[in-house]
Amino acid sequence: MGSAPETVDCPTCRAPARRLMSAPHLSAAGSAAFGLIDSSARSAFEPEVVESALPGRRSGAGAQFTANPLHRKLPRP
Repeated sequence: MGSAPETVDCPTCRAPARRLMSAPHLSAAGSAAFGLIDSSARSAFEPEVVESALPGRRSGAGAQFTANPLHRKLPRP
């Protein structure tokens, strides 16, 4: 970079053009996208341990099931 000329011919119009230095564009993903990628990759090796059922959900006897007849064929815990 230190030995690069100050001007270079434009490849389109062949006019002399100044060289500009700028920061490289390393990634198009934002921090939220990286967080999602990291959490999905981490869950493959370190799954989250659930201590209890989700709030508002009932489990066990008295739990409500759907009325869809196809769901009756599914195994139940």
